[in-house]
Amino acid sequence: MKESTRHPLDQLRDIHRLMERTSRFIGLSGLSGVGAGCFALAGAVLAQWYLLAGGLASYGHSLYHWPATVHPWGWSPEVFFTLDACFILAGALSSGIYFTTRRAQRKGQAIWDALTQRLLLNLAIPLLAGGIFCLALFYHGIPGLVAPTTLIFYGLALINGSKYTLNELYYLGLCELVLGSVGLFFIGSGLLLWTLGFGVLHIGYGVFMYRKYERNPSSP
Repeated sequence: MKESTRHPLDQLRDIHRLMERTSRFIGLSGLSGVGAGCFALAGAVLAQWYLLAGGLASYGHSLYHWPATVHPWGWSPEVFFTLDACFILAGALSSGIYFTTRRAQRKGQAIWDALTQRLLLNLAIPLLAGGIFCLALFYHGIPGLVAPTTLIFYGLALINGSKYTLNELYYLGLCELVLGSVGLFFIGSGLLLWTLGFGVLHIGYGVFMYRKYERNPSSP
């Protein structure tokens, strides 16, 4: 009698796990969030160092107001911030691919299928739109809005892609969106808010996800 009452419940659990795996990408690793946050913090430190070294910390709202002297490092603001952004992006993508692939392999899950493609597509559309908008901001000489703008479009991307993965990504996206919106009205605090959004929030999110889903043997 005991076996007959447990058996249907076990079947329901198996069906629920199967439906979740076929409708949501659940292979995202919390460690990838930690890695992305660490690269973001490193990039933010480099950016602050660049501003301080060139005496530009108080001129961040407009390129037209920045001194015309050559930066001691020999890189213009456009070149430096482009390289810094590429460094952060490459590091975040590398850590994300590595840790997520490792987790998927351990659980015997496919890393590249139709579900993953839908997730990436829904993430890419807002990110590409945001990237074009940020290039326009640089083109018109107003880099002070770039930091909050990246937070806003990144938050929108996470919200847009969250329907294909775990629900926690939705709330991370909301937090990024709020920080970016605040940054639009406090341009001088853009780098600080950017550091909180891409650095601290990512690390906190990654630790939470790792402890909830990866350290628990019964996690999805």
